[in-house]
Amino acid sequence: MDGFYKKEKFNFISLLPIFLLFFISLNGNSVVDLIYFSISIHYIIVYYWILRKPETLGYGFIFISGIITDVIYGSPLGVNALSLLIIAAVAAYVRAVTVKITLITDWISFIPALLITNFIYFLSVYFSNYPVDYLFILKNSISTFIFYPVLWVFFSIIFNFLKS
Repeated sequence: MDGFYKKEKFNFISLLPIFLLFFISLNGNSVVDLIYFSISIHYIIVYYWILRKPETLGYGFIFISGIITDVIYGSPLGVNALSLLIIAAVAAYVRAVTVKITLITDWISFIPALLITNFIYFLSVYFSNYPVDYLFILKNSISTFIFYPVLWVFFSIIFNFLKS
């Protein structure tokens, strides 16, 4: 009986990234606005979990989460989904070429992921004639990069709990 509860607890914790991803998508708070900062939690969740344990967060779930976010925000359909898939692709590449995953390597490799993602987002929005605040995107990228270590520590605790 005790093994059953441990297995159920493990199943719930292994589904936590998916629940968190869809909760943020459905809540419409994929960008957390603090006093001077706005942090894209979506990008951090996708990057961390694809880098650490890609079988936990599938590409289909990432795509559906991006589509839901597009519908909630009223942005052109597929723009956020494409951005999240680009983040996932960069994380998968970094995972393939990295020998040892540490906070510093994750944090440094998060820079090109943000740059490529924001460039693709810019092109997608530009060609769809959707109005966007480019200064907001710049501030969002910088604050997401700065806030990454905080969520990295939080997700590492969850990841270590999942391993044990």
